[in-house]
Amino acid sequence: LLKVLSRIDSILQSPRAPPSIFRPSKGPVQNYIKENGQGCGFEHLPLTIEMWADQLTALKDLHRSLRKLSLELLPWNTKDPQDNRESIRVEDLQLIVDAILEELEHKEKNSRTQSLQTLSAIVSHFQKLFDVNSLNGVYPRMNEVYTKLGEMTNAMRNLHELLELDSSAPPTVVVDTVGKLCDIINKNVTEQVEQLLGTQDIHSIIDKLEEHESFFPPFQALIQDLLRLLEISNMDDILPAVQNLK
Repeated sequence: LLKVLSRIDSILQSPRAPPSIFRPSKGPVQNYIKENGQGCGFEHLPLTIEMWADQLTALKDLHRSLRKLSLELLPWNTKDPQDNRESIRVEDLQLIVDAILEELEHKEKNSRTQSLQTLSAIVSHFQKLFDVNSLNGVYPRMNEVYTKLGEMTNAMRNLHELLELDSSAPPTVVVDTVGKLCDIINKNVTEQVEQLLGTQDIHSIIDKLEEHESFFPPFQALIQDLLRLLEISNMDDILPAVQNLK
């Protein structure tokens, strides 16, 4: 028994043991050990061993959790030489953690590289679409495109309201509606001109316009001469002025 206790004592007093584990005991046990040339205390040793047992169990649980996390982050790494071992060491857990950290750092590095490549591709595509020759011109052209887009959006919104169209109607529907409206207006204008000139024949309309073109210039010249001779400025005053000359 003394050999076993001495062995335990040497372990507890080793530099690798936590300082709080070894505490000299007092009482009959200590006196007995001193009489036999031994100087160590073991009253709290069962509690320490129970704590170690709990920690070893918790170490297995921690290993199981780290394995689950490793399978989530590293699904291709399904082999674990420690799976079939009853005892789990801290070194085993450290290997899993190192593998996870290495993979995360690799992913972060690749993500930054891909982000820069994607951003460069987006800028190049924008330059091609909007004919921008240099990087310095990208921001001004973006502002210009944003302004133009806002103007077009407001114009389309106003057209939707004026034409009483649903706000979800595409631009093609707006254009078709405007075209139909223009056709209706042009047709009404043609009908009004025909009614004004009193004819339904296009040739008659042309003849009347030619008659108007040949009649109006001399008539206008006559009116201008009368206004000048009568010293008046309004055409409505011509008739009263002529009557006063009688």
